[in-house]
Amino acid sequence: MKILNLPLTSKEIKELHAGDSVLLNGVILTARDCAHKRIAEIMQRGEVLPFELKDAYIYYAGPCPAKPGMASGSCGPTTSARMDSFAPSLLDAGLGGMIGKGEMSMEVRRAIVRNCRVYFAAIGGAGALYAKAIKSSECIAFPDLLSEAVYRLEVENFPAVVAFDCYGNSIYDQK
Repeated sequence: MKILNLPLTSKEIKELHAGDSVLLNGVILTARDCAHKRIAEIMQRGEVLPFELKDAYIYYAGPCPAKPGMASGSCGPTTSARMDSFAPSLLDAGLGGMIGKGEMSMEVRRAIVRNCRVYFAAIGGAGALYAKAIKSSECIAFPDLLSEAVYRLEVENFPAVVAFDCYGNSIYDQK
Protein backbone atom coordinates (compact mmCIF):
# COMPACT_ATOMS: atom_id res chain seq x y z
CA MET A 1 0.00 0.00 0.00
CA LYS A 2 1.35 3.40 -0.98
CA ILE A 3 0.98 6.42 1.30
CA LEU A 4 0.54 9.60 -0.72
CA ASN A 5 0.60 13.23 0.37
CA LEU A 6 -1.59 15.53 -1.74
CA PRO A 7 -1.05 17.33 -3.98
CA LEU A 8 1.00 14.87 -6.00
CA THR A 9 3.92 15.80 -8.22
CA SER A 10 4.09 14.64 -11.85
CA LYS A 11 6.82 12.20 -10.79
CA GLU A 12 4.58 10.69 -8.10
CA ILE A 13 1.65 10.42 -10.52
CA LYS A 14 3.87 8.62 -13.06
CA GLU A 15 4.75 6.03 -10.38
CA LEU A 16 1.08 5.11 -9.89
CA HIS A 17 -0.58 2.29 -11.82
CA ALA A 18 -4.18 1.20 -12.16
CA GLY A 19 -4.97 -1.15 -9.30
CA ASP A 20 -2.51 0.33 -6.78
CA SER A 21 -3.98 0.60 -3.28
CA VAL A 22 -3.20 3.93 -1.62
CA LEU A 23 -3.79 5.95 1.52
CA LEU A 24 -4.27 9.65 0.81
CA ASN A 25 -3.17 12.41 3.19
CA GLY A 26 -3.72 16.13 2.74
CA VAL A 27 -6.49 18.33 1.38
CA ILE A 28 -9.34 17.23 -0.86
CA LEU A 29 -12.40 19.17 -1.96
CA THR A 30 -15.88 17.72 -2.21
CA ALA A 31 -18.15 18.52 -5.15
CA ARG A 32 -21.16 16.75 -6.55
CA ASP A 33 -23.42 17.45 -9.53
CA CYS A 34 -24.84 20.83 -8.48
CA ALA A 35 -21.44 22.21 -7.49
CA HIS A 36 -19.92 21.02 -10.77
CA LYS A 37 -22.66 22.80 -12.69
CA ARG A 38 -21.88 26.05 -10.85
CA ILE A 39 -18.15 25.63 -11.31
CA ALA A 40 -18.65 25.14 -15.06
CA GLU A 41 -20.88 28.22 -15.29
CA ILE A 42 -18.32 30.37 -13.46
CA MET A 43 -15.53 29.12 -15.71
CA GLN A 44 -17.63 29.71 -18.86
CA ARG A 45 -18.19 33.32 -17.79
CA GLY A 46 -14.43 33.71 -17.31
CA GLU A 47 -14.83 34.53 -13.62
CA VAL A 48 -12.54 33.46 -10.78
CA LEU A 49 -13.60 30.40 -8.77
CA PRO A 50 -14.06 30.86 -5.00
CA PHE A 51 -11.32 28.26 -4.41
CA GLU A 52 -8.08 27.19 -6.08
CA LEU A 53 -8.61 24.53 -8.72
CA LYS A 54 -4.97 24.04 -9.75
CA ASP A 55 -3.61 20.77 -8.35
CA ALA A 56 -6.76 20.26 -6.24
CA TYR A 57 -8.32 16.82 -5.81
CA ILE A 58 -12.11 16.67 -6.00
CA TYR A 59 -13.91 13.94 -4.10
CA TYR A 60 -17.31 13.22 -5.61
CA ALA A 61 -19.12 13.21 -2.27
CA GLY A 62 -21.39 15.24 -0.04
CA PRO A 63 -20.54 15.01 3.64
CA CYS A 64 -23.34 14.42 6.13
CA PRO A 65 -23.48 16.62 9.25
CA ALA A 66 -20.88 15.70 11.85
CA LYS A 67 -21.72 13.91 15.07
CA PRO A 68 -20.24 15.40 18.26
CA GLY A 69 -16.49 14.92 18.33
CA MET A 70 -16.25 14.20 14.60
CA ALA A 71 -15.05 16.54 11.81
CA SER A 72 -17.61 15.09 9.38
CA GLY A 73 -20.49 12.72 9.21
CA SER A 74 -20.66 9.84 6.76
CA CYS A 75 -18.93 10.83 3.52
CA GLY A 76 -19.08 8.09 0.92
CA PRO A 77 -18.43 8.52 -2.80
CA THR A 78 -21.11 9.15 -5.39
CA THR A 79 -21.18 7.79 -8.94
CA SER A 80 -18.35 9.47 -10.83
CA ALA A 81 -19.90 9.07 -14.29
CA ARG A 82 -22.36 11.83 -13.35
CA MET A 83 -19.41 14.26 -13.59
CA ASP A 84 -18.22 13.00 -17.02
CA SER A 85 -19.31 16.17 -18.81
CA PHE A 86 -17.38 18.40 -16.38
CA ALA A 87 -14.17 16.47 -15.62
CA PRO A 88 -12.23 17.02 -18.89
CA SER A 89 -12.47 20.82 -18.74
CA LEU A 90 -11.53 20.82 -15.04
CA LEU A 91 -8.52 18.61 -15.72
CA ASP A 92 -7.50 20.88 -18.61
CA ALA A 93 -7.80 23.85 -16.20
CA GLY A 94 -5.34 22.26 -13.77
CA LEU A 95 -7.35 19.94 -11.52
CA GLY A 96 -4.96 17.45 -9.90
CA GLY A 97 -7.35 14.52 -9.97
CA MET A 98 -10.61 13.07 -8.80
CA ILE A 99 -11.84 10.53 -6.27
CA GLY A 100 -15.16 8.78 -6.78
CA LYS A 101 -17.05 5.57 -7.38
CA GLY A 102 -17.17 3.62 -10.61
CA GLU A 103 -15.99 4.03 -14.15
CA MET A 104 -15.79 7.30 -16.05
CA SER A 105 -15.95 7.98 -19.79
CA MET A 106 -13.20 7.50 -22.34
CA GLU A 107 -13.15 11.29 -22.76
CA VAL A 108 -12.26 11.64 -19.07
CA ARG A 109 -9.59 8.96 -19.41
CA ARG A 110 -8.05 10.83 -22.38
CA ALA A 111 -8.05 14.08 -20.35
CA ILE A 112 -6.26 12.28 -17.50
CA VAL A 113 -3.56 11.05 -19.90
CA ARG A 114 -3.31 14.46 -21.66
CA ASN A 115 -2.78 16.25 -18.33
CA CYS A 116 -0.76 13.53 -16.51
CA ARG A 117 -3.35 13.20 -13.74
CA VAL A 118 -5.03 10.38 -11.83
CA TYR A 119 -8.51 9.17 -10.88
CA PHE A 120 -8.88 7.30 -7.59
CA ALA A 121 -11.77 4.97 -6.77
CA ALA A 122 -13.22 5.09 -3.27
CA ILE A 123 -15.20 2.28 -1.67
CA GLY A 124 -18.95 2.57 -2.14
CA GLY A 125 -20.90 2.00 1.06
CA ALA A 126 -17.94 2.97 3.27
CA GLY A 127 -19.06 6.50 4.19
CA ALA A 128 -18.52 5.90 7.92
CA LEU A 129 -14.97 4.67 7.28
CA TYR A 130 -14.22 7.81 5.24
CA ALA A 131 -15.67 10.03 7.97
CA LYS A 132 -13.01 8.65 10.33
CA ALA A 133 -10.28 9.68 7.84
CA ILE A 134 -11.56 13.28 7.77
CA LYS A 135 -9.70 15.41 10.32
CA SER A 136 -11.31 18.77 9.44
CA SER A 137 -14.13 19.98 7.24
CA GLU A 138 -15.02 23.51 6.11
CA CYS A 139 -17.59 24.71 3.58
CA ILE A 140 -15.65 26.94 1.14
CA ALA A 141 -18.15 27.54 -1.69
CA PHE A 142 -21.86 27.44 -2.49
CA PRO A 143 -23.24 26.94 1.05
CA ASP A 144 -26.80 27.14 -0.31
CA LEU A 145 -26.22 23.69 -1.85
CA LEU A 146 -25.97 22.21 1.67
CA SER A 147 -24.29 18.78 1.47
CA GLU A 148 -23.60 19.38 -2.24
CA ALA A 149 -21.59 22.52 -1.44
CA VAL A 150 -17.82 22.51 -1.90
CA TYR A 151 -16.09 21.44 1.31
CA ARG A 152 -12.38 21.54 2.07
CA LEU A 153 -11.47 18.33 3.88
CA GLU A 154 -8.18 17.51 5.53
CA VAL A 155 -7.79 13.74 5.36
CA GLU A 156 -5.45 11.21 6.90
CA ASN A 157 -5.11 7.62 5.69
CA PHE A 158 -8.01 7.95 3.26
CA PRO A 159 -8.16 4.57 1.45
CA ALA A 160 -8.50 4.47 -2.34
CA VAL A 161 -7.42 2.56 -5.43
CA VAL A 162 -5.88 4.02 -8.58
CA ALA A 163 -8.76 3.57 -11.05
CA PHE A 164 -7.27 5.42 -14.07
CA ASP A 165 -3.55 6.07 -14.22
CA CYS A 166 -1.77 8.68 -16.34
CA TYR A 167 -0.96 6.04 -18.96
CA GLY A 168 -4.60 5.37 -19.84
CA ASN A 169 -4.88 2.13 -17.88
CA SER A 170 -8.06 1.39 -15.96
CA ILE A 171 -9.00 -1.10 -13.26
CA TYR A 172 -12.27 -1.49 -15.12
CA ASP A 173 -10.41 -3.00 -18.10
CA GLN A 174 -8.58 -5.60 -16.02
CA LYS A 175 -9.96 -9.11 -16.06
